[in-house]
Amino acid sequence: MDGLLIGRFQPFHLGHLAAVKFALTQVEKLYIGIGSSNRFNEKRNPFTPEERKEMIELSVDKSDLQRCTIYFVPDVNDHAKWTYHVDSIIPKYDIVFSNDDFTHDLYNKRGIKVISVPLKQREILSGTDIRQKIATGQSWSELVPEGTAKVLTKINAQDRLAKL
Repeated sequence: MDGLLIGRFQPFHLGHLAAVKFALTQVEKLYIGIGSSNRFNEKRNPFTPEERKEMIELSVDKSDLQRCTIYFVPDVNDHAKWTYHVDSIIPKYDIVFSNDDFTHDLYNKRGIKVISVPLKQREILSGTDIRQKIATGQSWSELVPEGTAKVLTKINAQDRLAKL
């Protein structure tokens, strides 16, 4: 059985890593969709799709990564067409992993099973909050996997986020 986990991963944090690990306990193959891949260098979407892919690849254990394939999923700005747009990019999957109510509704309408991912420390593991901490020079590295921290340091994320 194959599954889909889609997110913006701005940045890929420990909650996302836990979601990948959880999904891999449920499926043989996991497709990871990097959503809003056509959006970057914006306050809400500061990182490029390639940077987000690198964060994932450097953060997920090599043995787990062998069971994952990463795809770029640009926005289409049409909710009714969004899941079909995803299907035009991602190979056939049996299950979608998401905690987003809107995503649940869209896939449920199509009869595609959606499984909620157990949330890990949601009160502190928020991409918005992590981006704010990085931009303002607060402590953030304990909220992301080591691979993500390497990418964020390499690209000087603090400077980029402060300017946005």
